[in-house]
Amino acid sequence: MSKGGAAPLAPCTFLSPLVPLYNYISAYGLTPISLSRGPLDFTREPACRISPGCGTHPASFSPSSPPSRHLPKGIHLSGSRVLVVAPQPFYEDRGTPIAVCQLVRALSQLAYDVDLLTYPVGRTIEIPRVRYFRSANPFGLRRVPVGLSVAKILLDVSLIAELARRLSSGTYACIHAVEEAAFPAVLLGKRFRVPVIYDMQSSLPEQLAQYLPFRGPVQVALRRVERWLLRRADSVVSSAGLAARVRAAVPGVRLREWQFAASLPAASQEEGATLRAKLGIAPERRVVLYTGTFEGYQGLPELLAAIPLVRAAVPEVTFVLVGAEESGGTTIERGHVELVRSGVLRVVRRQPRERIPHYLALADVVVSPRSHGDNLPLKIFDYLAAGKPIVATDIPAHRSALDESRALLTGAWSPDIARAIVRLLREPELAARLGAAGRAHAEERFGWFTFVRSVGELYKEVNGVAAA
Repeated sequence: MSKGGAAPLAPCTFLSPLVPLYNYISAYGLTPISLSRGPLDFTREPACRISPGCGTHPASFSPSSPPSRHLPKGIHLSGSRVLVVAPQPFYEDRGTPIAVCQLVRALSQLAYDVDLLTYPVGRTIEIPRVRYFRSANPFGLRRVPVGLSVAKILLDVSLIAELARRLSSGTYACIHAVEEAAFPAVLLGKRFRVPVIYDMQSSLPEQLAQYLPFRGPVQVALRRVERWLLRRADSVVSSAGLAARVRAAVPGVRLREWQFAASLPAASQEEGATLRAKLGIAPERRVVLYTGTFEGYQGLPELLAAIPLVRAAVPEVTFVLVGAEESGGTTIERGHVELVRSGVLRVVRRQPRERIPHYLALADVVVSPRSHGDNLPLKIFDYLAAGKPIVATDIPAHRSALDESRALLTGAWSPDIARAIVRLLREPELAARLGAAGRAHAEERFGWFTFVRSVGELYKEVNGVAAA
């Protein structure tokens, strides 16, 4: 824990540009948002609502639940304060912010007091025992796109300054640093004698490899830096699918793998029918659904190329793609005007997370055509819990949660994807069997209580190491 003076910082040449930031304290005053404590219930994900004036979607994320009377076996309440550092716009309905939201809710239920340090962009959602600290925003940025951007780099610098400020003014049991925030966290954690959990939502070298300047020798250097980080974090918790990569890079690393909760409530058939009518999809048309970002690695070009092939075999089919940013959705629609005009393709802007079950309710088949990447897409947890038949590319990320008993795993090219979709649309018994197997797997492995327990075990392990 952070007690007494700071430990001297060991030199590290390639991270030396961060050193001057240690003594930099942000000139922008930040007042934490103190939130009320609430009852503890480990049977389901807790409700949380968006603060008035902080967002455009006031609906709760999940139903409220009664207070729990007894503490579940194996769960130990804490009372310690932890610092969660999330270099993302929080909250937004996209991958890593959704994962961070589940984490801080679980920590809240485990009676940890949480200081959440994040970007000055995003909606504030109220979670018991959680205080927000947002980094400075001297450039007045209002949006941070997915992936690498100038906005993200600028806000990361501001976040590092506020991280140093928080550690110098508070006492924490540990730092839970998400993605690139782990680099300054391990340096500052050593200085302030605070253990660090590296939350590896994705492999940063792999993510940067999609940009030409970060390939070749630069990619080799990035992988070396990633190994440096994995060795120096007190514990690593990775997204499902990344464990093999981490162990290959650093065999002796203390590692756990996230299995996030599939906690979205199911939508009724009436809600699905209402959405179908709103989208202008006739009742007799079959629906193939994709949800998620429209980034290149998601494989949407191959999915779009598969649409005419599927349509030739199953004419009464509509593809619904949910998650477009304004520019991305417009680009797809302009490039596939005839498909849009004929009703075969619907492109939908990013939706609030609580609306996703409505889209899942109208789907006959759900798809994840991701072309590469080792981290499991969070959409897979929702697909499984909804009991929908899944078509997914046969890559290690998908294999971490799927197999032939609960999905059709296929090649990443459009003909392969088309054949798998057509098969599920033509074979309802197979589709029903895969969907039921997926739902049973989600109920067994991806429940909210299971996730809370995994967070408790992670923190018990880190606190034990720190005490030793």
